[in-house]
Amino acid sequence: MNIKINKLNKTIIKCKKCPRLSNFVKKISLEKRKQNINEEYWGKPVTGFGNMGAKLMILGLAPAAHGGTRTGRAFTGDKSGNFLFKCLYSVKISNQNFSEKINDGLKLKSTYITNILKCVPPGDKPLNDELINCSNYFIKELDNLKNLKVIVTLGKVAFDNCIKIYKDKFKIKNKFQFKHGKTYLLPDNKVLIACYHPSPRNVNTKVVTPIMIYKLFKKAKKIARF
Repeated sequence: MNIKINKLNKTIIKCKKCPRLSNFVKKISLEKRKQNINEEYWGKPVTGFGNMGAKLMILGLAPAAHGGTRTGRAFTGDKSGNFLFKCLYSVKISNQNFSEKINDGLKLKSTYITNILKCVPPGDKPLNDELINCSNYFIKELDNLKNLKVIVTLGKVAFDNCIKIYKDKFKIKNKFQFKHGKTYLLPDNKVLIACYHPSPRNVNTKVVTPIMIYKLFKKAKKIARF
């Protein structure tokens, strides 16, 4: 692993800048979900993972309460992750079509997966101060992934907050509208692609389908050239 990313991840795991989030993560990890009652939850901030030479970043908002917060890896052990990795496998970004636990053998091709917020917020609604605290970690991830060409944001909230961080950093005033599949050229020459979140609600109501995600990531790979 990249030495700087490794050091960053150690800092993230120890982070307690947001008492509300730290307390909520602790509460989830102690109370647990019925079907996971005998498991030991990760119960700490969740770092990004993947290929250090990544040309593609997949960006969510935050770890799932009983997914990443339980397993210690983003989009792992929950229904959103299950759907996502079936799609990533079909487009040859991952070596397997599931993401169940941290040591399940998953490997990503030229891809890094992370969240803007490293802890799950109550009701999936972070406070502005919490986003500001975590934005520095996201910026450092961007800075350390030297080959990064494309960012795919999963869901409008991740999209909006990614844009907010870029606007704050680069002082840009352009308007960005969330629309599935729409691409934007960012000030650092990375390409941003908006994507519907693979949540159970979106999947069950067919707001998002496997073919939609397949086509979007095919486009992302083509732009990133891998």
